[in-house]
Amino acid sequence: MEQELAYSFHLGSDKNKSKVAKKTAKGNVSGTTSLSNNAIQNANDLSRVNKHNLRDYDNQRDLITTIYGANDIVEDVKQVYIDEFEQARIEYNSKTRADRQVKDYFQKVCNSQNDIACEIIIELGDMDFWQDKDDEYRFKMIDVYNEQIQDLNKILPSFKVANATIHFDETSPHMHVIGVPVIENCKRGMKKQVGKSQLFTKTSLTQIQDQMRNACIKSYNKFYDVDSRLKTKQKGRNQDINVKEMDNYREIKKKLEQEKQKLDKANKQTKALDNKSKNIISLLDSLKPMPFSKNNSQISNENIENIKDYIKEVTDVTKTVRNVNDLNIAIRDFEHSAFEIEKENRSLKNQIELKDEEIKGLKNDLSAKEKIITKLKEEKESLKVQLQKFKGFWHNLMSHFHKKITYDNDQNYKIVCDDLYRNGIFDDNDNEIANNIYRKVTIPDENKNNKLNKKNDYNLN
Repeated sequence: MEQELAYSFHLGSDKNKSKVAKKTAKGNVSGTTSLSNNAIQNANDLSRVNKHNLRDYDNQRDLITTIYGANDIVEDVKQVYIDEFEQARIEYNSKTRADRQVKDYFQKVCNSQNDIACEIIIELGDMDFWQDKDDEYRFKMIDVYNEQIQDLNKILPSFKVANATIHFDETSPHMHVIGVPVIENCKRGMKKQVGKSQLFTKTSLTQIQDQMRNACIKSYNKFYDVDSRLKTKQKGRNQDINVKEMDNYREIKKKLEQEKQKLDKANKQTKALDNKSKNIISLLDSLKPMPFSKNNSQISNENIENIKDYIKEVTDVTKTVRNVNDLNIAIRDFEHSAFEIEKENRSLKNQIELKDEEIKGLKNDLSAKEKIITKLKEEKESLKVQLQKFKGFWHNLMSHFHKKITYDNDQNYKIVCDDLYRNGIFDDNDNEIANNIYRKVTIPDENKNNKLNKKNDYNLN
């Protein structure tokens, strides 16, 4: 059966630059001024990314793999700045007076309103797909993500990758890519500068995502020797999401902290048990053989009670540790599920916004058409008035010719009438009215109505 895999390509957003965003962020669980879509705006942001991506906070790096760069993202980014901008900085300074020269371009960008770097998170497959896969299968994604870096360099050569690290310690293997967006031929300042907003537009980001999606599934099929395909791309899912924003996170996190306290207590109890274990071993070693039986040993009631207490403490500690571990697993599952739900919610919200835009456009079109209809109605009324005037004029004209030709026998009007008829100004009906004494002077519409009435009269008879 052909597999369908989800694919995510999220770019950290710079929405947290606005004053409104910063005000909103003050109530965030994280306690920082960053929103869910974290932009890397200064050295402190970059340092936090370094700690998270490289797991510096817990020194547990067994389940992470850096496939591009070193084990220091801050230094990796600084090196990109030297490689990409140093020559442009020197050229700019050579043409600029001393008080306006750039001493350190990295520091200059840190102090500006621009992002110093960007973070892209790439993920193939969701929790349901990866939950039953072993470590060997999961670590094979290193080959896939290696090719994603190569593809990214080809698709977007202006995005200079500084570091790429894969996380295997969460529900699905995903890659954090840190890079610097570079633009050239700048007219003001240095010729070469950082330019996230110029490089990543709404249109270009969509195109990049589409190309990266197609490249990723090809790599996956090649290295895993399968024929899988991607799930349909969902709109509005090109942004990184922070679980700290999710509903109930604060409450769940508090519970986790409480259980961590229990775990610390259990660890202390475990250390105490280690010491007691040594005492119990010593106690058992010191037991004296029973008289007449070398295979059995004597034990006092006091030592029996000591052993019982020890067993009880072991049972209590084991139970505490088991409960905490179970909760940790539940918390991680909850965070991933909430993460997926939040992505779906944002996708639906985006689709609603698009529909709202379509409705707004349709309303504008409808309003414009209503104006046109109103104008046409006004023109129609004006034409009706003019038509009535023309009908009156035509009726008077034909009455005049009818009188002069049929009653007064004025040959001059006869000559004029024939001339108008020959030149197509009078039609057969007009010519007959002018020359036939028995015809009534009626307009063409009235003639049709008269014929229709006569026909109806015949039908009734």
